[in-house]
Amino acid sequence: MARSDFPFVYRFRVRYAEVDPQQVVFNSRYLEYADLVTTEFLRDRGLLTEGELAFDAHVAHAAVTYEKPIRADEQIDGWMRIDRIGTSSIAKRIELHGADQEDRRAVIELIYVHVDLATGKSSPVPDRVRAALLP
Repeated sequence: MARSDFPFVYRFRVRYAEVDPQQVVFNSRYLEYADLVTTEFLRDRGLLTEGELAFDAHVAHAAVTYEKPIRADEQIDGWMRIDRIGTSSIAKRIELHGADQEDRRAVIELIYVHVDLATGKSSPVPDRVRAALLP
């Protein structure tokens, strides 16, 4: 997919603690990178708040497709977009690329479910969240 298909990009640098003895990012870190990109996306959209404006969601599904290694000290661009918003779920796609390149390293697909923290059950995605997430 092209960079223009993703409304949000966040750049980060791979830290030494994130790589294995071969200086390649350890596989579990890819989901941490997805969380980092998601957090910055939500911050950008004004959805990292507490109280009545809080947006509470849990990961219901995560899939990572590894394409090329990411190495120590590289700068990586996390491209993110919302693929679908259902009644209570949100499907996201994050692609990790070498900085300033269409050099895709991984694709991460996530499904989040909006929850009512008091009951622990799914609840509809609020209209204000829906509006903030869509381009």
